[in-house]
Amino acid sequence: MTDHASPTPEERKARLDAIAAEIARCTKCVLHRSRTHTVPGDGPVNAEIMFIGEGPGFHEDQQGLPFVGASGKYLEELLAAIGLSRREVFITNVVKCRPPQNRDPLPGEVEICTKTYLERQIALLNPKIIITLGRYSMGLFFPDGKITRIHGQPKRQDGRIYYPLYHPAAVLRNPDLRPVMDADMKRILDLLQEARQAEQKPSGDEPPPPADERPVQLSLF
Repeated sequence: MTDHASPTPEERKARLDAIAAEIARCTKCVLHRSRTHTVPGDGPVNAEIMFIGEGPGFHEDQQGLPFVGASGKYLEELLAAIGLSRREVFITNVVKCRPPQNRDPLPGEVEICTKTYLERQIALLNPKIIITLGRYSMGLFFPDGKITRIHGQPKRQDGRIYYPLYHPAAVLRNPDLRPVMDADMKRILDLLQEARQAEQKPSGDEPPPPADERPVQLSLF
């Protein structure tokens, strides 16, 4: 973040709420014409893990919350299997309004929502791990990747871990993917531990000098 001092949790919450208010008024693309509610995202401001899906579906559009339909229930089951709950993670989507008839979001819609809102949410929350769910969020961070090839393969960049997974809806449509999804999810806790340890390491890339090259404090006597 560019601030000299990190914002307090209260300041983060206020800024996150301000972004959500902007999203609620947004008319930058055609998706606003058919929405019931905008879906900015949900989760604590101190979340270490951020999940990014594709876009709201019917139930999300009705409730204004991400992943509350069948995919959301499955995601909660996956989290519970590794000892986490959705109250501990931040969940959002690439686009904040439901595409009509659940069609794929168009490139222009993705670009507008990403540049205007998602990038600001990421900068504000500063999660240790960003987990992409499906190919649209994956494409933001793995532009040349194919989900069938790179799922479960983390990328470490700029002090953060990016971790691509299948979208829960894809797994529900194809139960053969469940063992793969289970295995990929189980790695999340190891990645989180890795990210925490990396954050605790001293800054700077150079190792400390050998003992015989370190400055010696002269005795006063």
